[in-house]
Amino acid sequence: MTDRASGVPQFSTAEYSTGSGAPSCKACSRKISGAFYRVNGAPMCAECTERLRREAPQDSHAAFVRGVLFGVGAAVVGFALYVVFALTTGLVIGYVSLAVGYLVGKAIALGSRGIGGRRYQVAAVVLTYMAVSLAAVPIALSVHMKQRSAQQHAQVSATDAPAAAPTSAPPPRMNLVRALGTLALLGLASPFLDLANPMHGVIGLIILLVGLRIAWQLTAAKPLEISGPLESAAAVSG
Repeated sequence: MTDRASGVPQFSTAEYSTGSGAPSCKACSRKISGAFYRVNGAPMCAECTERLRREAPQDSHAAFVRGVLFGVGAAVVGFALYVVFALTTGLVIGYVSLAVGYLVGKAIALGSRGIGGRRYQVAAVVLTYMAVSLAAVPIALSVHMKQRSAQQHAQVSATDAPAAAPTSAPPPRMNLVRALGTLALLGLASPFLDLANPMHGVIGLIILLVGLRIAWQLTAAKPLEISGPLESAAAVSG
């Protein structure tokens, strides 16, 4: 099988010949004659091995930037998914963070064309954490606005006749930048602030860590292990 994103054959499962004849090349499926190689445990002919060495994607600044941009897009989608699900159902379920981690990890791998490594993993974890934690901000604001609207409605209903509103100085307005910064910090800290309710907070934090691990694993480096040339079919089937 070939990875469509990178054009590199995948060798997650080695396929060996069960017969007594020559093994088949994992890439081109032709019977191998003469010298051959093992690529991540799977047999491959010399021609395909050489082509793989030439065409295998190499890590670069452009690949990393492209992967991060794809990851940012996936993080925005995951953020929206989390918020819409919570506001629509009224449930804040931490398991959505697993989907966010998967989306971000897959998007970075797609953008980098299969290249992975430590910096890709760090980017995936940071974007996943930001998408999940910052989702708490619009959710909390929506709950606060609903509660405030209900309180105002109750106060109006409890009054038989409308009273003249007392004149008072308007409350001081917080600087917009400062307000957004405060909300962002509270959002980033929300997974730990939820520990005020130990049972709910610990479970949510564990699920978040699992989501981060998913993103980490999906963006790990996938090195090619090439051994050979081998001359005997017994070396492959043995």
